[in-house]
Amino acid sequence: MIIVYLAASTILGILSWSFSEYALHNWYGHRAKGRNRFSRQHLKHHTNGQYFAPAIEKAIAASLALAVAMPAAIWIAGPLYGLWYAGAFASTYLAYEWFHRRCHTHAPSSRYGAWLRQHHLHHHYTRPKENHGVTSPIWDLVFGTLTPSGIVRVPERKIFEVPWLVDENNEVRPEFAENYVIARPHQKKNATASEAA
Repeated sequence: MIIVYLAASTILGILSWSFSEYALHNWYGHRAKGRNRFSRQHLKHHTNGQYFAPAIEKAIAASLALAVAMPAAIWIAGPLYGLWYAGAFASTYLAYEWFHRRCHTHAPSSRYGAWLRQHHLHHHYTRPKENHGVTSPIWDLVFGTLTPSGIVRVPERKIFEVPWLVDENNEVRPEFAENYVIARPHQKKNATASEAA
């Protein structure tokens, strides 16, 4: 029976972080439109995908979240299960930080990694009001903000943010050409001129 409760505590911790990730990103980050420190840091990340809030700020925020979540979990479920829940919550948060940073800095090495990058970069470059769950689409599905990624159009001025995507000529690497294109301003003008002719 203990294993069932530990498994339930783990699942609840993972789901709690997943919901927190969505809520912070969408409601506290985007909808706040720069009216709080987190939102300003997040909007700065959207301006430059290679910018991440300082680790100390993230550590303080995580500590505050755990300072609230852990006592509540211990009070509700007892010391063993409450601590187990808090550990799952904290571990999932750390995994999120790692996955999110690598999404911008490293090429995918798995199907999940490829999905994660396409899903998240679609949010960055195409539809910033959608796909707020960086590591999971669950809460986007629940709240109606999930959109299929399709082909992600990365603005030419932003390719420095995803160095793994392009080759030395700033062209999309062949292994990613099915899911990404570089949106170049002159291509749009040329397409408009040829349509008019």
